[in-house]
Amino acid sequence: MSNILILYDSKTGNTAKMAELVALGARKNGKHNVRILHIDNAGAEDIRWCDGIALGSPTNMGLISWKMKKFWDDLGDELWGKIEGKIGCAFSSSGGWGGGAEITCQSALMILINFGFLVFGVTDYVDEQLTLHYGATVAGEPRSAAEKAACLRLGERLAEYLSKFKLQSDKNINEV
Repeated sequence: MSNILILYDSKTGNTAKMAELVALGARKNGKHNVRILHIDNAGAEDIRWCDGIALGSPTNMGLISWKMKKFWDDLGDELWGKIEGKIGCAFSSSGGWGGGAEITCQSALMILINFGFLVFGVTDYVDEQLTLHYGATVAGEPRSAAEKAACLRLGERLAEYLSKFKLQSDKNINEV
């Protein structure tokens, strides 16, 4: 069984609502331990614990929140070179469409890449003209069925990829 961490920052509660939906999607197949943590309550041990992470941040001038950036900056020396090979994805809520949520997801993915995570986007559509190439994005809170489906799909994909990765990893270990 793999461990999935949904790590998020949320000022207004919108990104927190997304985190709950991402976690629900990750729990769907019942094969993973899923933990949801606000950035204020997380530490290095949580990053070490997880095999996969969904990183969520409100869009702050087109970038991740200062708390999210500080969290990773502060843990850099402690975790650098010790957590590579985990799987990661991103999600973000912005004040309005075109507010930079996709760039915020790219910013979060860039952090994960720098720590050695394998990151992904989702190419399939959850609704007409709504896809998750860089992660799940919404304007405000996830209200519509399509916005909720985007968050759920991101969690589902993280769980699916972890299952495949873990299966292959265990197979390779058993062959040695």
